[in-house]
Amino acid sequence: MKNQRPRSQIIIYKTETGEAKIDVRFDSETAWLTQNALAELFQTTKQNVSQHVKNIFEEGELQPNSVVKDFLTTAADGKNYVTNYYNLDLIISVGYRIKSSIATTFRQWATKRLREYIVKGFVLDDERLKNPDLPFDYFEELTRRIADIRTSEKRFYRKITDIYATSVDYDPTDRRSILFFKTVQNKVHYAVTGNTAAEIIAGRVDSRKPNVGLTNFRGSKPTKEEVAIAKNYLNEQELLVLNNLVEQYLVFAQGQAIQRIPMYMNDWIDKLHAFLQINNKNILKDAGKISHGLAIEIAKKNFDEYKKKEAKEIDNGFDLTVSRVFEMAKKKRKGFLKAREKE
Repeated sequence: MKNQRPRSQIIIYKTETGEAKIDVRFDSETAWLTQNALAELFQTTKQNVSQHVKNIFEEGELQPNSVVKDFLTTAADGKNYVTNYYNLDLIISVGYRIKSSIATTFRQWATKRLREYIVKGFVLDDERLKNPDLPFDYFEELTRRIADIRTSEKRFYRKITDIYATSVDYDPTDRRSILFFKTVQNKVHYAVTGNTAAEIIAGRVDSRKPNVGLTNFRGSKPTKEEVAIAKNYLNEQELLVLNNLVEQYLVFAQGQAIQRIPMYMNDWIDKLHAFLQINNKNILKDAGKISHGLAIEIAKKNFDEYKKKEAKEIDNGFDLTVSRVFEMAKKKRKGFLKAREKE
């Protein structure tokens, strides 16, 4: 009889301060992962993992009978299949051979511990020593972090980028991150209105309209900073659709964390597109017809014209009031003089 599938899990990630960390769920004092799980862990292909495992065995670094074990795994069709699982020794060996950013993070973490052991003769886990009864749990912390993002007052696209920043392999310097941060606002605006943020600003700002065409602003009058924000031009229905899209994204993120499902940068990029498509929204494929710089220039020009018009209306109103007061005083004086003549 084959062994039942283990419940091991390994997460390699960096904290918000950039420190490499590993969170492991053990099964009988070790961890067991399939080739697919190993490929996901180190963000590489199953074929690449297989080749490295083959080399590890051929070079005699590890022996198959001590690091490989068969477990029964229930597939999507409901049937049980025998699947090879690799233990922690082999997982570590593969981690030292894979070329990927997440594998580099693993090696940074491992090298730090190895150096500490060589220098001191021991390695301490400060988190476990401080909280032996409540060890750090990556997914519990992630769930709390996502809950904070959901309840924050940040702009919608900042909430989306904050969720993206919770990726296990998050790297702000990665070209995928740079492109995601650069395009996320436009993608969501385009999905809701059919226009990019710049196109919304340039197309809706108008010095002749009340409040320069803005529908949302903080004080009693719009400011020059507010006319440069696309969301401030959206109508009530558009805002409702936008907030609904973002909330779906956030609820999904929280659900993944609660279910202990790791999410990588590529996952969040794909999920944003998936949420837009499932809501029958168009996907932005280019940078739009108007640049951000031109849109801001148009917005500020219209705002200046609006303020001049407003000042002129105030001056005209003041002049009219003075004229009326003067006329009233004039009439009052005439009445006074007539009364004196009668006396």
